[in-house]
Amino acid sequence: MEFTRHEKMIVGVNLLIVLFFSTFFLLDKNYEFIIYIFVLLALMTLIIISHKKFRYSAAVLWALTVWSFLHLVGGGLTYVEGEVFYKLIIVPIIGEPYNILKYDQVLHFYGFWAATLVVYYVLKPSLRDNLEGKSAILFIVAMASLGLGGLNEIVEFAATVSVPDTNVGGYENTAIDLVADFLGALGAVIYIGCFKLKRS
Repeated sequence: MEFTRHEKMIVGVNLLIVLFFSTFFLLDKNYEFIIYIFVLLALMTLIIISHKKFRYSAAVLWALTVWSFLHLVGGGLTYVEGEVFYKLIIVPIIGEPYNILKYDQVLHFYGFWAATLVVYYVLKPSLRDNLEGKSAILFIVAMASLGLGGLNEIVEFAATVSVPDTNVGGYENTAIDLVADFLGALGAVIYIGCFKLKRS
């Protein structure tokens, strides 16, 4: 398929991000995030292949690009005493064992806001786009996005099985990640309902 100049730039930025972090992780022997590099490459390939049919907006493509960059920063770079950014507490709202609000939770919210927009683009051609079906459309989009959240946690579990020392966290971390995914999806469907779905 033919890409616009802008789309080619987005693909190029993503490839540079992957190349930089792949090199960094290999030199740092960060095998956990080498796994995530392959997952990101698979997702990038899927987005590129499906873009011909669904024509994601440039804003959505850039949102995914920013998410992938921040994800790799979160697990690959450290801010103090060897702690990765995913463990950084941005605002100390709740302490142990939940540790809210962390970089990890903010990124889950943002990432699943973006993921929900992608799901909307994918499902929209198959759904009724009218006022009567509006709530059903938003519910289906949100649930599909949360399914991706579950898949993400399976990938994280696979990382803990494959790599002895990871920064994934325990049960509380997984549950809070899913709550952040839900809030991100909820925010996205509110946005979609207000600005994307047209009245017939």
